[in-house]
Amino acid sequence: MLARGHMPIYEYRCENGHLFEVMQKIADPPVTACQTCEAAVQRVFHPVAVHFKGSGFYNTDYGTSKRKREMEASKSADKDAKGKKDSGGGKASDSSSSSTSSPSSPSTAD
Repeated sequence: MLARGHMPIYEYRCENGHLFEVMQKIADPPVTACQTCEAAVQRVFHPVAVHFKGSGFYNTDYGTSKRKREMEASKSADKDAKGKKDSGGGKASDSSSSSTSSPSSPSTAD
């Protein structure tokens, strides 16, 4: 909240390029005419400066845990995909082992 007696300063720019500042209450209606040339004006807005201070603010507070979950998910997906490949390869080796027990082996029953 603003302290008593303090009002925000608003910056305006007219169509002719004049810049001026007006101290007015928040509830006051915006200025519509330039103080110099009476041309139409628009309020000028400036981005607010934000400084994130601290050691690794974003990395330690937000980025790391999300990144860690993504890495674990990709590792488990890789393991699942690798497990499916191994089980498919196992079937091929089973067919080669079945050739050793083929009917061409000598029969003991006479």
